[in-house]
Amino acid sequence: MGAEIIRLVRRELIYLAYYFEIQLGQILPYWVLGIIIGSVVSVFGKQKIHRLFLSMQKHRLGIASPLCMYGTIPIAASFSEQGMADDWLAAFMMSSILLNPQLMIYTSALGEAAFWVRFVSSFLCGCCAGVLIRIFYKDKKFFNFEGFGSGGNRDTDPNPLLRLLKNMGRNVKRTGPYFLLGILLASLFQIHVPSEAFADLFSADRRFGIFMAATIGVPMYACGGGTIPLLRQWLLSGMSMGAAAAFMITGPATKITNLGAMKTVLGLRRFLLYLGFSMLFAFVCGLAVDQAGI
Repeated sequence: MGAEIIRLVRRELIYLAYYFEIQLGQILPYWVLGIIIGSVVSVFGKQKIHRLFLSMQKHRLGIASPLCMYGTIPIAASFSEQGMADDWLAAFMMSSILLNPQLMIYTSALGEAAFWVRFVSSFLCGCCAGVLIRIFYKDKKFFNFEGFGSGGNRDTDPNPLLRLLKNMGRNVKRTGPYFLLGILLASLFQIHVPSEAFADLFSADRRFGIFMAATIGVPMYACGGGTIPLLRQWLLSGMSMGAAAAFMITGPATKITNLGAMKTVLGLRRFLLYLGFSMLFAFVCGLAVDQAGI
């Protein structure tokens, strides 16, 4: 009996190592590239983007931001202090969460269609958020940034190369564990979940599959680097692109660290509106993507 258990465990570990190595080799380049580009934007582009948005404010247009999700709230607080309207802030914050450069590079691992679905849906989500705030909160404040400043700048080393390397190190430390965990979960999924059963679950009723994807994105999302391996395996197992689109919106929008900050600046009632908007937009977007046959 003991020998049989050891044999089964050994076989499990061999399979796990095999699939882990395959997944790692396929996705690692995108993760590394995402780290590099995200750090370059954060270290060398953040202040320029900040000044550009402030200079554009007089044109009364919506905002789509390529800034990393980390630090979005303090930057938005800085914009608010300088008089930026709440509809602009809503568009900026929503698109910052969904369109940060690392996440977009990670998404390239899912293919060109997934990349453009994520880009367009995230951009539209930010625009819709801004329009809704302009319509329903035209004469009253939606955000409360009291207690938030612009935040301390951690990229202060006088040597530009060292600034970049330190920022990359923080990004690796922040996202690396989730990235490896995502590959591990994707490998376990590939070993133990029959692709036919998963395909039936998400394709028997497309609307239910999209709704489920929009819903499970809320509790399980941890980090973009960790969910890409899972999404890749789910798509290969039969998940529709619409369901993937729904997950790609609710996931970052309801990441636990983002939710904590959003609850602070919104209060309970408006926080629930934010959650409802994120899930509803994800569901409608997923329906539109599947209807388009993507």
